[in-house]
Amino acid sequence: MPATDRVPARPAVSVIVPARNEEACLGACLQSLLAQHGVPLEIIVVDDQSTDRTREIASSFPSEQVRVIAAGEVPAGWTGKNNAVTAGSKAARGEWLLFTDADTVHRPGSLARSLEEAQRRGAALLSYSPEQIVKGFWEKAVMPVIFAELAVNFRPSQVSDPNSPAAAANGQYVLISREAYDAVGGHAAIAGSLLEDVALARAVKRSGRRIFFRYGGDAVQTRMYRSFAQLREGWTKNLALLFPSPACLAALRAIEFVLIVASFATSLVTALRGHRQPAALAGLLAIILYALLLKRIRRAHFGWDANLLALFGLPMFSYLLLRSKRVHAKGNVHWKGREYSEAESLLATGH
Repeated sequence: MPATDRVPARPAVSVIVPARNEEACLGACLQSLLAQHGVPLEIIVVDDQSTDRTREIASSFPSEQVRVIAAGEVPAGWTGKNNAVTAGSKAARGEWLLFTDADTVHRPGSLARSLEEAQRRGAALLSYSPEQIVKGFWEKAVMPVIFAELAVNFRPSQVSDPNSPAAAANGQYVLISREAYDAVGGHAAIAGSLLEDVALARAVKRSGRRIFFRYGGDAVQTRMYRSFAQLREGWTKNLALLFPSPACLAALRAIEFVLIVASFATSLVTALRGHRQPAALAGLLAIILYALLLKRIRRAHFGWDANLLALFGLPMFSYLLLRSKRVHAKGNVHWKGREYSEAESLLATGH
């Protein structure tokens, strides 16, 4: 990045990257941030007690380009991420704050464009839902199902409408003005929330300020999980907080899966037995149900292979929803080596 864009007396944007054991992805994230142009910025990596090479990787970048600070001990009643981003916000000097995760990669010029978009729309908070990179069977099967449900539950048009009470944000990319952040108390006001992105968006919208939310594949991409174990732990932490009736939704998607599979199987078996009309009717039902599933899944912006595999993601989504509901009810939510109680995990989420 040209020197004129790098850390003036007061940068336009402070980019805050909380990082806990992110050696697999932090380097690529920082490289993409350093390649941004057109806006004066500073980059702050907050090392959240990492036990891998996270701090080493962050410190390998010149200190005038990437500032590395420690998150410190997590206070009682706080989540680790809220503690880390609060530490970053205290060190930040920008007029705007961009909170972005270490597993993101930012497209060239996206920061300047997002700042312009926020200002043009009069938004105190702008959030993008990144393009999701999925690899392997379960990532491709499950992630489209989850993001299709999120697209229904958190409609960007409603979230961005100042006359609608709906509020949402994706914590992988949250750009917020310093004035608005301080006015609503920042992450300190939602210290115990595991759904801090949605909680922050709600606080900003309740304050009478405008928020703007959309799919942001043109700006940022991410690979959230790199194994099934990570996927299971991550969505167990969040799913029950994202949907108002997780048990009902789990049952609905399980029934949808059974109906589609049973219709296909019935069509095949009856056709082999020579019963053409019942086979055709069962096949038609299967095709209609599968087409409706694909229509819903397409809203999630995944590739054709992931869309097709989403059928097999339905029962896994149901399992993860029920698992999330159970662990939140028991008050033993685990995430990145830490355990959170029920009271902490539900704080400021509206549940």
